[in-house]
Amino acid sequence: MIEGDRAEAMRSSFGADDRAAQTGDRGHRAFSDPAAVFHPAVAAWFSGAFPAASPAQAGAWPAIKAGRPTLIAAPTGSGKTLAAFLAAIDDLVRRGLDGTLTEAVQVVYVSPLKALSNDIHRNLEAPLEGIRRALASGGWPDVALRTLVRTGDTAASERARMRRKPPHILVTTPESLYVLLGSESGRRMLASTRTVIVDEIHAVAPNKRGAHLALSLERLSALCGDRLQRIGLSATQNPIGEIANWLVGASGSGDPAAEVAIVDSGFQRRRDLAIETPGSPLEAVMSNEVWSQVYDRLADLIGRHKTTLVFVNTRRMSERVARELSDRLGEGAVATHHGSMAKEKRLAAEQRLKRGELRAMVATASLELGIDIGDVELVCQLGSPRSVATFLQRVGRSGHAIDGTPKGRLFPLSRDDLVECAALLDCVRRGELDRLAIPDRPLDVLAQQIVAEVAAKDWGETELFDRLRRAWPYRALAREDFDAVVRTLAEGFATRVGRRGALLHRDAIHGVLRGRRGARTTALTSGGAIPDTADYSVLLEPENHVVGSVNEDFAVESLTGDVFQLGNASYRILRVERGTVRVEDARGQPPNLPFWLGEAPGRADALSASVSRLRAGAEARLRADPSGGALRGWLEAEIGTGAAAAQEIAEYLSAALAALGVLPTREVVALERFFDESGGMQLVVHSPNGSRLNRAWGLALRKRFCRKFNFELQAAATEDAIVLSLTSAHSFPLEEVTRYLNAKTVRPLLVQAMLDAPMFAARWRWAAGVSLALPRFRAGKRVPPQILRMQAEDLIAAVFPDQIACAENLAGDREVPDHPLVNQAVADCLHEAMDIEGLERLLRGVETGEIRTVCRDVTQPSPLALEALCAKPYAFLDDAPLEERRTQAVMARRWQGPDGASDLARLDPQAVEAVSAEAWPDPADAEELHDALLWLGFLTEAEARSSPDWGGWLNALAAQGRATRIAAPHALLWAPAERANEFRALWPGARLGPVNAPPAEHAQAPAPAAEDALIALLRGRLEGSGPVTATALAAMLGLEPTVIAQALAALEAEGAILRGRFDARVNDEQWCDRRLVARIHRRTVNRLRAEIEPVAARDFLRFLFDWSHVDDEARLEGPDALPQALAMLEGFEAPARAWETEILSARLDGYQPSWLDAACQAGRIAWTRLTPTTGEAGARTPVPATPIALVDRRRMGLWTSLAPPAGAPALGGRAAAALEALETHGALFFDELVDATRMLRAEVEAALGELVAQGLVASDGFAGLRALLTPSSKRQPRFGLKRRGKILPFAIESGGRWAVVRRVRAGGDDARAAAVESVARVLLARYGVMFWRLMAREPAWLPPWRELARVYRRLEARGEIRGGRFVAGVTGEQFALPEAVAAMREVRRRPSDGRWVSLSGADPLNLVGILTPGARLAGVTANRVVYRDGLPVASLSGGAVQIDSGLAGSDRWEAERRLARSSASGLIAGLA
Repeated sequence: MIEGDRAEAMRSSFGADDRAAQTGDRGHRAFSDPAAVFHPAVAAWFSGAFPAASPAQAGAWPAIKAGRPTLIAAPTGSGKTLAAFLAAIDDLVRRGLDGTLTEAVQVVYVSPLKALSNDIHRNLEAPLEGIRRALASGGWPDVALRTLVRTGDTAASERARMRRKPPHILVTTPESLYVLLGSESGRRMLASTRTVIVDEIHAVAPNKRGAHLALSLERLSALCGDRLQRIGLSATQNPIGEIANWLVGASGSGDPAAEVAIVDSGFQRRRDLAIETPGSPLEAVMSNEVWSQVYDRLADLIGRHKTTLVFVNTRRMSERVARELSDRLGEGAVATHHGSMAKEKRLAAEQRLKRGELRAMVATASLELGIDIGDVELVCQLGSPRSVATFLQRVGRSGHAIDGTPKGRLFPLSRDDLVECAALLDCVRRGELDRLAIPDRPLDVLAQQIVAEVAAKDWGETELFDRLRRAWPYRALAREDFDAVVRTLAEGFATRVGRRGALLHRDAIHGVLRGRRGARTTALTSGGAIPDTADYSVLLEPENHVVGSVNEDFAVESLTGDVFQLGNASYRILRVERGTVRVEDARGQPPNLPFWLGEAPGRADALSASVSRLRAGAEARLRADPSGGALRGWLEAEIGTGAAAAQEIAEYLSAALAALGVLPTREVVALERFFDESGGMQLVVHSPNGSRLNRAWGLALRKRFCRKFNFELQAAATEDAIVLSLTSAHSFPLEEVTRYLNAKTVRPLLVQAMLDAPMFAARWRWAAGVSLALPRFRAGKRVPPQILRMQAEDLIAAVFPDQIACAENLAGDREVPDHPLVNQAVADCLHEAMDIEGLERLLRGVETGEIRTVCRDVTQPSPLALEALCAKPYAFLDDAPLEERRTQAVMARRWQGPDGASDLARLDPQAVEAVSAEAWPDPADAEELHDALLWLGFLTEAEARSSPDWGGWLNALAAQGRATRIAAPHALLWAPAERANEFRALWPGARLGPVNAPPAEHAQAPAPAAEDALIALLRGRLEGSGPVTATALAAMLGLEPTVIAQALAALEAEGAILRGRFDARVNDEQWCDRRLVARIHRRTVNRLRAEIEPVAARDFLRFLFDWSHVDDEARLEGPDALPQALAMLEGFEAPARAWETEILSARLDGYQPSWLDAACQAGRIAWTRLTPTTGEAGARTPVPATPIALVDRRRMGLWTSLAPPAGAPALGGRAAAALEALETHGALFFDELVDATRMLRAEVEAALGELVAQGLVASDGFAGLRALLTPSSKRQPRFGLKRRGKILPFAIESGGRWAVVRRVRAGGDDARAAAVESVARVLLARYGVMFWRLMAREPAWLPPWRELARVYRRLEARGEIRGGRFVAGVTGEQFALPEAVAAMREVRRRPSDGRWVSLSGADPLNLVGILTPGARLAGVTANRVVYRDGLPVASLSGGAVQIDSGLAGSDRWEAERRLARSSASGLIAGLA
């Protein structure tokens, strides 16, 4: 048997996944004894190291030992890697013992990640050593099995040693396997292979890298005489059979080459998943304040767990999050991990995490796969991962044990993201997975593999064709496509710099292919299917080693001396060279964040279907229960979102439903159109079908608009919507857009559109590079990326001249050549970047009516449109930069409630009337009337009589020959003489009186056609009449409505007018000049916006000093003003001593203690501590810093119901006795309490102090607290004794009765809603204007901002308060009382007058560091801040004085004086 260190050795080996898998349930046994399958030594090692086989292992070993191709599909932590290796090792041990094991490669393990390959190599050492010890213990001969790693990072010396003495087990990557298959030494080494293990198949199968590996496996099989046993390891996929087929390949008929033993342990397991939402409401774009809440919550979760992985979707985000978390958790506690970091940096970070030196790692997809990083307790995902499988893979990095529970938290970053995260949880709950799609016959990969194989060995064309078709992605490869690729490789490409790409010699007579000179080198140095990037290497000086890479654009735009962050470390740029950025350590200086450009992955189809299903379910429940209660209950109970997320989703989708009338789904597509600030229009197509389909639809629509209106418009496509930025040239009925595209003709249209999009140029370069047409290395040196781009342009000019031809020389569509590389680039765009089949299905559904379309013209973008309008650059379908996007001209509310959203399609009738009145001419004399007639075209007789002066002016103009009266068959009109020809064309027999000769230039012009004349007249008429119906226009001119309709349609086609129902009071379709419609929209929107321009923070503070009555000229006077001051301060917790000495004295001139005593004794005001203590024993007397709140006694229950419940108090004996007496006897005066407790008066007083400090008791009057705060040295002694110094008349006997504070338990939803509304109103009264940042001065237990914001939105909808942007520099929603808006307007107009305001740090207006820059001033009574004209100019903190250096002389003296004194006077000053 194995010695005692056997389990110890294994516990440090074979990866966290397999190690954790063995620590689970001992009951999982498919066979009773491992000895029944393995050699006794192998079985002994396993039994000694692990309690039992996992289900994946128990199911796989019999099949593997039987020699069958086997696929093990199981989640992370199931032991599948050990299942494959141990069976292979057992075979090697048996062959070693019987003397048939040769010194050659027997097993090839292929992993998609270099780091994973290194892990496997390290983790194999311990099992192999353990088995050798087991052999020795059992008396068997020694079998020394060797393993080596061959990747791109393997040193040359290691490669040479490998050639001299090949390992038995070779660990490699797909790219290194390809290189080995192409070299002579590598082929000799691999020829003996009997088993190939492919790990993490799910990571490569859906992309070209998988197609590349599938061809390599067939080449390896041919090299080994087709005797490979193939073992695959994968996460569970849908359908799993497709992965199995990929593993074994195809037969000549296209069917799977062999039956695969599939061991699928499924992915359904218990998981701890939840959605985390910030305290502030989510919006289309997160503000910095909301981001800070996310970072704080992340830091809190990290602090509660031993090890945390934070996954993000971009490299830039990983750097940003790591920096923010480092600021909160400390330097060295957080590291980053992404593909642009050097491998050494990534490995170091992995090892630090594994050793427990890191609290958290912020990673991209680089840590998704099974790299050994030790035990992880929590996985946090920032933003939706866009895929169910990706989410499960990432969360699976935690809770690895079979009986462990993976724990994951989703942090949505926007409202659409929140809905998607909820849909993601629903997919997990239902057991749904993304459907796997394997690339179909990528010809660029085929070309590369043909060159590599033929360069290594001569092949007959037919034999090579048959061999490559055995790879599953190429099972349907047509001989014509194969021949076309071979011809291209043999004949090369003709470019401006000569022939390129001829890598093969083709003997067409005998059908034999041979490699040309240099073909092998090209194939080996430029191989692989990973697209080449133009990133610059970052080299650290003076060591000259690579620390990572940055994007080419970032490198070029950077300057010497710039500091940037990479791998959560700061570097200073020394110089930028070609392809290299040389840096030095910046030693923690504040850095900028680099950026990397790339395409965002599209949302998986299964997740898009889930989003659609969730929206449909939400709409059904909102229609049944408009309050949203049913929807919230469904989201919480069935989807598992949690209450806060459910509330936000319900509000968001309810507002969207109110705005659009539907919630867009896969069965319902909604289109909305609205004006922007530039007068253009935005068209949004709501389609939750994912960005791949929407990108195709958006590009096709953009092309159709271009052809119809002869204008290139801007467009963007997101996962849920398409945005088309229209101009004044676009005017059309919105319903027409749904008929612009046809399922039968959309494909060629999309191809033409795609050729102009950035995606085609990128994919052309990728296809050319993968096919070896553009080698990445020449003469042993890497070709610079800019040179590669030029060469790609030369290449496209040779094979596809129309693509870069001058547009003036093109007639009609570009002619796409039938060339393998062009076909592949087009196919990649249509099927990889876009979903052409999905678009065709959608259009067929629209045409047949299976998919319903809803069109809405709105005044502002709907809530669902906002995120699409803020789309990131990767969503753009054209090359206009961000700063030039027309969507920047859209202004909208950050949030729309259902009530407000339902009005988005409704134009303000007053705006319609006002714009119509402004458009109608208002001449001051006959000259102006003539000018109006020229552009208006005509006036009816009734209109001429509508103004008392117009009739006389028209007669005068007629007498001058400048106007004429037209008697048409059914109309009587006035018109200018200059336009008489138009009326004659319209009515040749009309009588004109007087008959005036038109000006010479008009008389000589050809007579217009009647249709053109009518169009011209209606164009002018609509410019001055506002919305009007076709019937009304027909009545004016005495024409048939059908004739008018034809002319209006022509004007609409020009983009001059729009049709719609602009005036809700008119029940008919109306027509209006486009410019006037834009003005009506603008007026409607402006009416809804705030009327005040935002004020600066300085002016807001000046307003607050007036509003809160702390300004010397605004202070209140007399006891009657106390209720007003207390109403503004209700619920604010301040140190007990600060209330009278600082806060009330600052607001009430001549404040006296008796004022507050009277209010308390009358039962109007109560005082208590609301924030619970930690449960530790309190002080014997209330320290001055004890937080005390003054509240309206009638609302005490509301406040206590919101405060967190206090734990069991840890009281001293006397305090416990006093509390028991008060609970037994009820409220007692001080003397009665002394008698009830039978304690000394001093003891009772100390007991009361302890109880007050813990918030357990309070007295009727404030005098009781005041007495407890009064030092004994300043109190009046009893029994007539005398005491030196000032005596304060504050006796505890005058405090009235003492009683236990009754805390109301939190009630139901209605009770909480009432309490939250009460708090919201109090806060608004306190500050006049309320926004999220002010919550920093309030207790942390108050309702989160998102709940308060809901109340404020309701109050805004009722018209009680105003919503808008009132304070500049503050992000997020803001709400204000109407009277506060007026007061702020006055303060802004008031010039600066040098007013001083001195406040205690405990005052609620201590907003230093909240509204003003700099560090915050602690809310301690002794701290002080002095403001001048709204700016903090001096502060006292912890005894240290800081005065603005700009103050001098008398100003500085005044600041020092105000720091030294409070506002308290009289008796109260004695407590200060």
